[in-house]
Amino acid sequence: MSKLDRSEKLAILADAAKYDASCASSGSVKRNSAKSGGIGSTGGMGICHSYAPDGRCISLLKILMTNYCMFDCLYCINRSSSNVRRAAFTVQEIVDLTLDFYKRNYIEGLFLSSGIIRSPDYTMEQLVEVARRLRVVHRFGGYIHLKTIPEADPELLKRAGLYADRLSINIELPDDESISRLAPEKDGKLIRKTMDNLGRQVREAKAERKTSRKAPLFAPGGHSTQMIIGADASDDAKILTTSNGLYGSYGLKRVYYSAFSPIPDASSNLPPQAPPLMREHRLYQADWLLRFYGFSVAEIMQGGAAGQLDLTIDPKLAWALQNRARFPVDINRADKETLLRIPGLGGKGVGKILQARRFSGLRLADLERICQSVRKILPFITAIDWHPGKQLDSLSLYDRLKPPPEQLTLFPA
Repeated sequence: MSKLDRSEKLAILADAAKYDASCASSGSVKRNSAKSGGIGSTGGMGICHSYAPDGRCISLLKILMTNYCMFDCLYCINRSSSNVRRAAFTVQEIVDLTLDFYKRNYIEGLFLSSGIIRSPDYTMEQLVEVARRLRVVHRFGGYIHLKTIPEADPELLKRAGLYADRLSINIELPDDESISRLAPEKDGKLIRKTMDNLGRQVREAKAERKTSRKAPLFAPGGHSTQMIIGADASDDAKILTTSNGLYGSYGLKRVYYSAFSPIPDASSNLPPQAPPLMREHRLYQADWLLRFYGFSVAEIMQGGAAGQLDLTIDPKLAWALQNRARFPVDINRADKETLLRIPGLGGKGVGKILQARRFSGLRLADLERICQSVRKILPFITAIDWHPGKQLDSLSLYDRLKPPPEQLTLFPA
């Protein structure tokens, strides 16, 4: 087999990395190369996404170090038994790529993962060395996200946190039984134990920074995970219960959901089709309700059926339609927690309402100026000059509020 050049490796390993959804770049510390004399910077919220002259959004270089892997996870395109084209970068090649892309203004950071080669420790050492060379040798101040390996030595993971803005460990699947069946080389208990250790180190580093600004940073953007949706029989209630437990137990910044993609020569243990992409979207919306809107898993699932979320309407609207007795809500009197449960109102809109009503009572025209659209909101609120009347009692309210049907085309633009 002929030796691959750098562009061929990049094509293979960037494509192989597309299945990893957990590449957000928020939550890091602010760096400025003007002060450090190095290369790269981050804004206070992490990576500031910019745009190329042709309008493309540019952010992270997202690649695998290699798609060779000694593990044979049935759902993974890069599993050891998969017949895919393989490639591997050296440490220096990834460092050079990152710096070259940064200097061309294509990216502002790196998301790096890898298949497992030789051993978990060896692979983790290579990932850490990439981050070390960027930070120490080249004084790179951009964003670095490392996908860590739970089977690796904890000392290696500790070193990774000294160089990376964010670390992540994939939980893989919603329960241990599915992990044992579909990824036999992986151990769900070990994954959670490693998450616990990472979370503890993140908390300890933050506490030390409060007492001494000279204390070393450790993964200032926190840690996250990814869960594959639709590879096993877990329903949405199980998935959200698992996510809620991960947030509460390990202090994760995010749980990312990745819809299972059927792969060539797949095992009979896997479903023949991918789940609807809308299911992934609804899980993200439900996840948001868990983290920022005060909903419990049980409340969210009131709007679903048989353990699955409603794919037609969003989870908050589905919950509201099942709890019509709690509406309409007076937007001039309700507290923040109650306002957040109104369909169509987000955190920013609620903040503006709370601010505006300090000076005068709100009318419908005021709400129209505050919100982008009031169509979904109106049946659930009252204002000085608005009451929904019997709209809440209407059996057709679900059909009126659901999104209009889309005309499908054989030739999308």
